[in-house]
Amino acid sequence: MKSTKNLARIITTATVACGLLAAAIPAVAQTYDVVILNGRVMDPETNFDAVRNVGIKDGRIATVTTDKIAGQKAIDAAGHVVAPGFIDLHAHGQNIGDYRMQAMQGVTTMLELESGVLPIGEWYDAQAKKNLPINYGSSAAWTYGRIATFTGTVPKATAKYFQDVQGRSDWKMDIATPEQQAQILKYVEQGLDEGGLGIGINAGYAPGYGRKEYFALAKLAAKRDVATFTHFRYASNVEPQSSFEAIQELIANAAVTGAHMHICHINSTSLKDIDAVLEMVDDAFGRDINITVGAYPWGAASTVIGAAMFSGEGWQDRMGSTASSFQLGTERMTEAQVADYQKNKPGTFIVWHFLDEKNPADLAILDKSILHPRILIESDEMFWMFMDEHDVAKILRSYVRERKLMSMQEALRKMTLMPAQTLEGFVPQMKKKGRLQEGMDADIVVFDPRTISDVGTYEKPNQPAVGVQSLLVNGELVVADGALITDAGPGRPIRRDVSKRQ
Repeated sequence: MKSTKNLARIITTATVACGLLAAAIPAVAQTYDVVILNGRVMDPETNFDAVRNVGIKDGRIATVTTDKIAGQKAIDAAGHVVAPGFIDLHAHGQNIGDYRMQAMQGVTTMLELESGVLPIGEWYDAQAKKNLPINYGSSAAWTYGRIATFTGTVPKATAKYFQDVQGRSDWKMDIATPEQQAQILKYVEQGLDEGGLGIGINAGYAPGYGRKEYFALAKLAAKRDVATFTHFRYASNVEPQSSFEAIQELIANAAVTGAHMHICHINSTSLKDIDAVLEMVDDAFGRDINITVGAYPWGAASTVIGAAMFSGEGWQDRMGSTASSFQLGTERMTEAQVADYQKNKPGTFIVWHFLDEKNPADLAILDKSILHPRILIESDEMFWMFMDEHDVAKILRSYVRERKLMSMQEALRKMTLMPAQTLEGFVPQMKKKGRLQEGMDADIVVFDPRTISDVGTYEKPNQPAVGVQSLLVNGELVVADGALITDAGPGRPIRRDVSKRQ
């Protein structure tokens, strides 16, 4: 018994001594992989807006704090905004040059959802080998399924596959037979099985498809619990075959099937009929119909000159456009040029000017799309047209800093949180993006709100945006001190769970 008591005293004494020793030794500060110091930290989900330090560890945001912190790399963000990396749901240029241009304006996730590609698995495999600087992903392309079915070809996950068939009208204008429709849906569903981020429906390029086919696509989206991303069927200021009718069709399908249906670039496809179109969209929102909407801050679009919307009797009157509305390279086109290219080079990419931003009335039309609280910002960027890779910078320069039409927090919400929320119901990865909070992915942009700007023009587009000091993707620096780190490749696939691979 005595020996037991002595042993207890020894253990107690040792424990106290150890405790006193531990108390006497200062706590060793945790070292992070990267720290961002003294920046204006903004989180659009919580509306947090204060000067803080951010610690990043293992690709995640480990702390947002007023405490002093240290890291292997330190970024002085004093006087700068520290925000979630921007998310672009509508970007066609899925190549290294475009990813780099997007990184220079603070984009950390760039997705091809309107057009999409097929085969999805093949595309993701190819992208994974490119050492990409930002996150990437794609939807399953309905147009590619249609092209493959009508031409009897095997789809290829390239823009050239789409360009090369612009001279054919069957896949654009013919109603599919029941057998053809079944094959088209099979292609799309295979893309979903391979992890496609919903269904890309580039309907404006194939407006002759049957209404039953569109309804079937909406039902498929509802069944698979994914969204559709639609460039809607018509773009015209006047009926019949108007923008108003096309968006009415989309909303009706969403209402009947329950499918989540995203409306792409409503600013361009509504042309000058934005008041009537937005009235219908607001009514749909008010009835909790499952739609989401995107827009970009430009009065022009990148497209192919052989697009179906630029054909048929009276197309110029319907769209309020003339040959001079088209820009090839740096020059506006003539009637003779348009006719020649539509006949002989229909896959040629051009810039189509549908609004004149120097005209106050046209600018007011554009503003209605951009400022609507339920409409997110997307770029519709094209792989050859770097001008449209300045959408984020233009919003922050024009709408926030210069014209003061939008708060900084609202701009961030439209370009980070809203895109993430559009996808997160069926793409779990997106629940960790679009927020600057502890535990979220360290996709972070640090920019100077006084200087961030879009410097490219339609005549001289190949100029990166300015004002981004640092960009981190999954915790790794891609832009440092305003310069691109060309060998950085932290981009990861954004992809639904793969249930089947062919």
